[in-house]
Amino acid sequence: MPGAIALAGMAALRGGSGLVTLAVPVGIQQTVAGYEPSYMTIGLPEESRGEVGPGALAELEARLDEFDCIGLGPGLGRGEPAGQLVLQLHQQLRCPLVLDADALHLLADQPGNLQGAGPRIFTPHPGEFRRLLGSDPTSREALETAAVDWASRQQAVLVLKGHRSLVTDGKHSFHNPSGNPGMATGGSGDVLTGLLVALVCQGLEPLAAARLAVYLHGLAGDLAASSLGEQALIASDLVDFLGPAFLQHHQGDAGQAGAEGVV
Repeated sequence: MPGAIALAGMAALRGGSGLVTLAVPVGIQQTVAGYEPSYMTIGLPEESRGEVGPGALAELEARLDEFDCIGLGPGLGRGEPAGQLVLQLHQQLRCPLVLDADALHLLADQPGNLQGAGPRIFTPHPGEFRRLLGSDPTSREALETAAVDWASRQQAVLVLKGHRSLVTDGKHSFHNPSGNPGMATGGSGDVLTGLLVALVCQGLEPLAAARLAVYLHGLAGDLAASSLGEQALIASDLVDFLGPAFLQHHQGDAGQAGAEGVV
C-alpha cells in the first residue's frame, strides 16, 4: 500500500519534521518517492508478493540511531517478516514508536505483555483495539474503560480513534473535541500517524503529542469539510489543511487548544 505510507510521510513533513525517511519494500520505493520529493526513502528486502521480506531489520539497523521517532504500520503488510520486524523494534528500540494499522494487527498476534523498550503510542480504531485487548466490549463506555486500563498496564499512550477520540496514558484521559464524519475515509489514520511522529520528533512528551496531534488532525478535517464538504473529503485533504490548522491553533482562534479532560 504505497499510498498509506506516502500519506504518513507527507503528514510528517507538514507536521514540522525537518527530515523524513520512509522505509518501504524496494519494489514500491520509486512509487513512494514519486508522491513527494521532500522526503527520503530506504528500500527494504521484499517477498515475492511485494511485502517486507527477511533481512529488513538488518537493512535498517545501521540507521536506527538517526531517528528521533519511528512510525510503524501504514501500508506495512501482515506477513511473517513484517511481524518479526515490528516485534523486534517494539521490544528493542528505546526511541518513541507510533504504532498503527498493520503494526497493531501484528502485535495483537503476540502472546503476553506488549510493553515496549521505550515510549509507545498506539493508535487503534475500535476493531483494532479489540484485537489488542483480546476481548469484545460492546459499548463505547466499556471500550474506553478497557482502554484506560490497558494503557496503564502497558505503560503506553493509547489513542482510541472514533467520534471524540479518547487519548489516555492510563492516568490522564482526554476526549478530543475536533473532527467530523467526513474523516471516516481511507488514509485518514495514516495522516494522524505521520503528524504524531512529527510532534514527538519536536520534543513533545508522548501524551502531549498525542493530544495535540489528534486535535490538529480533527481541526484540519473541520477546515477541509468547511471548504470542500464532508462528503467530498479525502485523506490527502487533511495533509493540505494541516498548515491552516496549525495557523489557527497558534493564533488562538481554534476554541479549545487541545482536548477536553475526562475526570
